[in-house]
Amino acid sequence: MNSIKTSMQFFPKETGYVKWKRQMGKGLSLIGLFVLAPIFCVIALVIKISERGAPVLFKQKRVGKNGQIFEMYKFRTMCVDAELQLEQYLNQNEATGAMFKLREDPRVTTIGRFLRKTSLDELPQLWNVVKGEMVLVGPRPALPREVRTYTSHEKKRLLVTPGCTGLWQVSGRSELSFDEMIELDLTYIQYCSFKLDAKIIAKTFLAIFRSKGAY
Repeated sequence: MNSIKTSMQFFPKETGYVKWKRQMGKGLSLIGLFVLAPIFCVIALVIKISERGAPVLFKQKRVGKNGQIFEMYKFRTMCVDAELQLEQYLNQNEATGAMFKLREDPRVTTIGRFLRKTSLDELPQLWNVVKGEMVLVGPRPALPREVRTYTSHEKKRLLVTPGCTGLWQVSGRSELSFDEMIELDLTYIQYCSFKLDAKIIAKTFLAIFRSKGAY
């Protein structure tokens, strides 16, 4: 993934904004983890009971800034062997480009559909923010198999730390094409600021309430 580091001038260097964004994100995430602890416990209990003891958290390899691999956390929304079953559903892919999306994915559990619809499955990523692997606002972290198909233009989205939410999430999520997602991410990278981040976070809550494009 050395080619990811090309065109570094596309993204501003370690500015005060970038440093404050990272530190502020860690602080807010710690507060969020503390405040949301009761909700975490309820979700964990429901998953444990409904899925007969299956692991509550799902850890998946993702590609972070400059191609660094890390484990992203989510509440489990699929059956335990979902990754092994993926191959048989690839020909039913409803997304374009490098992404895989299936609106009625049979691997998703009953509680998983609710968690995805409300985006509650994403809450454990606050811990990824605390660890410095993600930030609150930025391009969503891609899967290694997706990145292997990226063009040099698409790899520009890997020049920044991935986020829990971003322009893609507040602009339609899975209803948008892969190319539209890329352009939204690159637009964010060019014009990112505290004001834009605040606007995206506010719109994220609205998008979650509407559940548009979430499946």
